[in-house]
Parts: sequence; C-alpha cells; structure tokens
Amino acid sequence: MSKHRDDRIGEELKKEISDIIQNEMKDPDLGFVSIVLVEVSRDLRVAKIYYSVMGSEEEIAKTKQAMKRSAGFVRHELAGRLSLRYTPELVFIYDNSIEHGIRINRILNEEIKKETKKQGSEDEKES
Repeated sequence: MSKHRDDRIGEELKKEISDIIQNEMKDPDLGFVSIVLVEVSRDLRVAKIYYSVMGSEEEIAKTKQAMKRSAGFVRHELAGRLSLRYTPELVFIYDNSIEHGIRINRILNEEIKKETKKQGSEDEKES
C-alpha cells in the first residue's frame, strides 16, 4: 500500500475525529482538544491520534482520561462515516508540543524585551 494512501486516510481520520470530538462527544471532563496528527499503520488496523489540550494541569489530566474512555465511541462513529473495510483501533496520545512552543515563544519574547531595555539604557549612556 502506498504511503500516499496512508496519508490521505490519516487526514480524513483527523478531520472526522475532530468533528466527532467537537460535535458528538458530551463528556463533561473533555477540555479544549485539538487533533495534531494521525498516524495510520500500513495495514490500516491501528491509528495513533496525537492530541493537544489547552488548560490547566487538572483539566489536561481529566481530558486524558476522557479521551481514553471515548476511544470506543469515536471508533463506532468513524465506522458509520468512513467506507473502510476495517475501522482502525484508535490509540490516543497526548502531545504537549504546542504548549512547549508557547513556552519557548514566551521565553524568547522576554529575552527580546530584556535586550531592548539593555540597548535603550546603553544608548542613553552614550548620549
């Protein structure tokens, strides 16, 4: 099977899973979830769904549990939406890369502000 087909199926799964999470799931523990990436095995039997959550540590922990509980429901919903011979087993994996990127951006912005203040004070000394 071609890698191109795996990618297309992964993108379709990503779109449908995002829709199911946003519109069909009614779990109160579910926070603001973004599907980051879907990797599908070559035989299309397993799909790894990488997701990100915005919120506090407590909200993230609750959402992780809600995602584990909802795997069967999401798989059932996918079976009705997709025309695949087999609906893949879903493995939800928490991905904190967005949070990590935000943290790096915040640190860089702080360093830029410090550098700007430093340059401003050096310019005043020269005047």
